[in-house]
Amino acid sequence: MVKEFKIPVQKEGRFAAVRSLFSGDYITKRAVDDLSFSLAEGEIVGFIGKNGAGKSTTIKMLSGILQPTSGDITVNGIRPFEKRMENAKQVGVVFGQKTQLWWDVPLIESYRLLRQIYKIDAAVYEKNLARYIPMLGLEEVMNKPVRQMSLGQRVKSDIAAALLHDPKLLFLDEPTIGVDVVSKKYLHDFIAEINREKGTTILLTTHDMTDMEKLCSRVIVIDAGHLMYDGSLDNMTRKFGATRSLMVEFEHPVADFSVSGAELLKSEGNRKWYMFNRFDTTPVALIRSIGERYAIRDLQIIEPEIESIVRNLYEKN
Repeated sequence: MVKEFKIPVQKEGRFAAVRSLFSGDYITKRAVDDLSFSLAEGEIVGFIGKNGAGKSTTIKMLSGILQPTSGDITVNGIRPFEKRMENAKQVGVVFGQKTQLWWDVPLIESYRLLRQIYKIDAAVYEKNLARYIPMLGLEEVMNKPVRQMSLGQRVKSDIAAALLHDPKLLFLDEPTIGVDVVSKKYLHDFIAEINREKGTTILLTTHDMTDMEKLCSRVIVIDAGHLMYDGSLDNMTRKFGATRSLMVEFEHPVADFSVSGAELLKSEGNRKWYMFNRFDTTPVALIRSIGERYAIRDLQIIEPEIESIVRNLYEKN
């Protein structure tokens, strides 16, 4: 699939904005460039890349919001941009920074409206509500207007709304961005359970490594609309995310010292950070070596951020 956008050429000088509007001069930006992949039924696939890589544009084409400039897209045999209503019945979409809920009405009223829009059978609707509300801890907000909810409550409510009509495919675009730790745990458990219970196929875009590790076994990485990687999360981490860090807090201040198999990154007060390759040594070996020399108060193993893994992948391609 390919998606291009025409952007007006910006003029300079007096009344530049007006002249740019009517000049008819455009540049073409290719947001998605000959991207091709398929999802198997019941998969949870991570869809990642830097900001502006084309992730949201791809999801908008898959959900029928945008039409590809060229190429073809099918979702369960349907071309989404040709049959938007039919496609909408088989997909659910959640954009983390936007909501499909009505801002000023109680949450339950939004759900009732969605039931009418999707023509959901009464028994299916009641069964799904009874299942999703306790799983997501939404009992206390069912009669609360969406505008009065915390971000975590709103995102959980949006995900439940996207699943009311039992879609075969769920698109989650940065669903946990800005969400607190407790709400994130609810979301991870809920998404994994719905996938197991109903076999819902899920395409998840995220910058959060925890989301990936908790939910995804397969990862698709794109950059500037190009496919960079399509494979297992374990293989990507092994190839491009081998470096980890160990933070050690000592009982008393100690001078900087070296440890076999690790590099000292920085020191702050009683704390020191060491970088190591997970295939050259283990945290246990490092901790044992350090603990034999100095008394340790606290430890933390720091995994590489998804951005650093993707950056390593870009550099090696």
